Amino acid sequence: MNSMQITNPNKIIFPKSKIKKIDVVKYYADVAKLMLPFVEKRLLSVIRCHTNINEQCFFKKHPTTEVEFENSITIDGEEYFFVAKDYELVYQVQLGTLEFHTWGASAEKPNKPDIMVLDLDPDEKMPLKHLQQAVEKVRCFLDELNLKSFLKTSGGKGYHIVIPFLSSKNYDKFYEFSKNIALVLEQKYPKIFTTNIKKNKRKNKIFIDYLRNNKGSTCVAPYSIRARENAPISMPISWDNLYNISPNEITIKNYKKYLSEAWKDFFKVNQKIN
Repeated sequence: MNSMQITNPNKIIFPKSKIKKIDVVKYYADVAKLMLPFVEKRLLSVIRCHTNINEQCFFKKHPTTEVEFENSITIDGEEYFFVAKDYELVYQVQLGTLEFHTWGASAEKPNKPDIMVLDLDPDEKMPLKHLQQAVEKVRCFLDELNLKSFLKTSGGKGYHIVIPFLSSKNYDKFYEFSKNIALVLEQKYPKIFTTNIKKNKRKNKIFIDYLRNNKGSTCVAPYSIRARENAPISMPISWDNLYNISPNEITIKNYKKYLSEAWKDFFKVNQKIN
């Protein structure tokens, strides 16, 4: 990886846990080669925090002309950016980026999505075991559809189920397919799942967020830190570890013991939406 100057390396980014900017840089440098296949040449939105996670944070999805290592592409009259190398990813962290969010499509085929995400967002009071049992039900349903899926922690309350495809024909068909999966699950398990976005309608239920599969929508990338205290990570894990790892258990301080080859076959999956 190219060497680069890190400004203000000792700045405290996570106040309560005393995590510094240099800690964040070192983490991303460490996982860059694992993370890059999931973010390289993929349209990005990032969360930057120039002071700390409680101040001066903003969502960035357009390139900045004076910044190095921001490759850009114009889609429907708007300019977006992406990274193509591991040092470009780390350079984003030097600029203050904490979270990386990706589109479901690559910069090379921006209108043909190939990565679908079901974000399972539980009611705050739901017991962890009930959430995990529900996540397993989603996996079983996808297996019935002959769809290979992958699991990652969200770094928040829930889990993300990620489904790779060959490039789809268009976003409309891709989005409708994800929506239909969510609706069938809601119909099949009405006491467990809901597609109602209103939080007051989610009591004791899990919101299946399929909305992230629409054009222009994003989901936090595999291996991304979250801009929350303790720096939790959205980490790829194996299905075998569903009951062993909670959604926000993996952090910048303990991540090394959770690194695995759980997603090694991700880009070998050859499935498509008919």
